[in-house]
Amino acid sequence: MFRAIKNIFAKENSVKGASMILVITLALSNILGVIRDHFLASKIPTDRLDIYFAAFRLPDLIFNVLILGSIAAAFVPVYSTYLREEGDKKATELAQATMTVGVTVIAAALAVLFFLMPYVIYLLVPSFDIAKRQETVILARWLLISPLFFTISYFLGGVLNSHKRFLAYSIAPLIYNLSIIVAVFFFADRLGVKAAVYGVIIGSALHMLIQLPSAFKLGFRFKFIFDLANIGVKKIIKLMVPRAIGLGANQILLVAYTSFASAFAGGIAVYNFADNIQTVPSVIFGNSFAMAVFPTLAGLSLSITKDRDEFQRFFTKTLRAVTFFLVPSTAMLILLRAQIIRIILGYGFFGWSDTKTAAATLGFFALSIIAQGLIPLLARSFYAMHDTKTPMYSSIIAILTSIILGFVFTRLATGAVGGVSSLALAFTIGSWLNFALLVYFLNRQVDFDWNNLITFIFKVVLLTAVMATVMQIAKNVTANLVDIDRVRFLALQILVALIVGAGTYLGLAWWLEFEEVKS
Repeated sequence: MFRAIKNIFAKENSVKGASMILVITLALSNILGVIRDHFLASKIPTDRLDIYFAAFRLPDLIFNVLILGSIAAAFVPVYSTYLREEGDKKATELAQATMTVGVTVIAAALAVLFFLMPYVIYLLVPSFDIAKRQETVILARWLLISPLFFTISYFLGGVLNSHKRFLAYSIAPLIYNLSIIVAVFFFADRLGVKAAVYGVIIGSALHMLIQLPSAFKLGFRFKFIFDLANIGVKKIIKLMVPRAIGLGANQILLVAYTSFASAFAGGIAVYNFADNIQTVPSVIFGNSFAMAVFPTLAGLSLSITKDRDEFQRFFTKTLRAVTFFLVPSTAMLILLRAQIIRIILGYGFFGWSDTKTAAATLGFFALSIIAQGLIPLLARSFYAMHDTKTPMYSSIIAILTSIILGFVFTRLATGAVGGVSSLALAFTIGSWLNFALLVYFLNRQVDFDWNNLITFIFKVVLLTAVMATVMQIAKNVTANLVDIDRVRFLALQILVALIVGAGTYLGLAWWLEFEEVKS
């Protein structure tokens, strides 16, 4: 076993090895994320967590819009091209110049936001009372520190990913989540919600530091080069603008949903907790495969017939693999949503009404998992072709739809359960619209064998239906044998259902000789 793990890490620059590393580390990161949310929910009152999540929103918005999107959509494709065509020296100079511009821009934006914070927080959470808004402003200003560390960290990650080195990049989120867990576990009783904020700041610094040795090993060094005239930098900026607009629209959705949810006591916290749980399958099986195959897709040219065939092959294999895991994951999450919420969040300050609201919200979120898991692959396929505009237009249309539906649904809903869960339903509808648009436009550029893919998806859905039936029976049998009101027996019910369900699904897939389970 240890030899197998060692072999995986030794082949981090292969698509299969990278996929395995990313799946393992993202799974661990999401497990730590669940543990983090468990301690947040149990140690800090839900209405106080509303302050924490609201304070997080604006620093997160600035970083996502200005930096995060440009890494995947613009920096990695251009940097990869430089590596292939210009060599390491020119590529390093490009990375140094791009990082300098990025850090300068993010620092200026954060400085402006620092002074505007009282005004924008008022617009963000109009339902908060004065004292609650003031505390949100203070914590949000502290959280402005973390985007600076993340900016450097994600540029380093872009360098590592372009060299197909994924290990340090994948470990960074683990360290980040561990920092928050330690801070909340040891200091939340005394510092309250401030403990989580301190954990975020320290964790973001560690997120950066853990990647430095690997970047230095590749020959990267920090150097201040503010050169907007650099051809590569200009191309990256040109490519990142559409992606920044798309991410800006997504951040507007989160801001709007935070505002809508603030009308319900604990609504912001409940929405974010349910959102964090539902992203686990899509991040593990969607983002990981998309990130692993992206450098390979970015290195291919669709103007060359051989490369076009390779592009189709890598895309199709990755889409099948993601679908193979996400369809049953969706069914599992829907069937076990109440049990999962109870065992992760149902302690301490997180009461029964919060649990009911979170379970309903998670149920609607789960319906979007397949779309969310495939969108990163579809979007990165466009990025690999140096097309960032198509995903931008698709994202904007979907997000505007979600915001309008969220506004309408929350106005029609009664109570926190209906109000918060209706936001998840609006989000799900928007996600599927985004997915459908990306599939339509990608199919116009690259011809794929959709008939075989549809047949494959139909088979996966049938296997999932069998699995879901078996899981439901296992749930009922376990509930009749033990008292699931006790935590250990509730955990047993979840474990039995998951083992029986996964065994059924993978066993049938093996019997039917599915390539995805065989490999």
